[in-house]
Amino acid sequence: MLIAGFPAGAWGTNCYLVAPAAGEECVIIDPGHQAADGVEEAIRKHRLKPVAVVLTHGHIDHVASVVPVCGAHDVPAWIHPDDRYMMNDPEKGIGRSIGMPLLGELTVGEPDDVKELADGAKLELAGLELSVAHAPGHTKGSVTFGMPEAADIPPILFSGDLLFAGSIGRTDLPGGDMAEMLDSLARVCLPLDDSTVVLSGHGPQTTIGQERSTNPYLRQVAAGQGPARAPRRGM
Repeated sequence: MLIAGFPAGAWGTNCYLVAPAAGEECVIIDPGHQAADGVEEAIRKHRLKPVAVVLTHGHIDHVASVVPVCGAHDVPAWIHPDDRYMMNDPEKGIGRSIGMPLLGELTVGEPDDVKELADGAKLELAGLELSVAHAPGHTKGSVTFGMPEAADIPPILFSGDLLFAGSIGRTDLPGGDMAEMLDSLARVCLPLDDSTVVLSGHGPQTTIGQERSTNPYLRQVAAGQGPARAPRRGM
């Protein structure tokens, strides 16, 4: 298994390229603000052939490079239908005051081929199996992508902005909802094995076991409680 990840752009959003091995087909997860050059560098370095872009949600810091990346490799982009509108109108997802300083630098819109994600779907792409879980709370159309344990590789969760190392995604932007966030954490994250590696939209990797033990939000959800609001990280 090959996972090449790097933080990109003004918000340090993690973009991932995932393939069975170097020299094979790959999936690109969340090519956000100023991610296109990093994507091309990883493709060259590992001799990869992209077959799809998949998106954890529609915020501009996760989708800003979708059009150039999809166009350069003639591949589709997958997004949940509840967040699709943000690809054409990102201000509705983040608020004008937050977005304006950078939105002037961007060319927004949809790539030529957009496919919609559904809760519980199994995507067979590039020789990989990605399990889609609808996880609203950060946005209405947030999803996670899970990969099963294989050989010596533990299970993996690409959590987007649902779960971070030590924290969770913010819920104070349009479409955010703390009650939905807590439900998504309980429904999507708590049932996972402690060995599951969490690759999130911002910050370092972690594991479900680590977060179950130390993340105040996940601990309170497990106890049937919940904090009043989420902190701000990313967008």
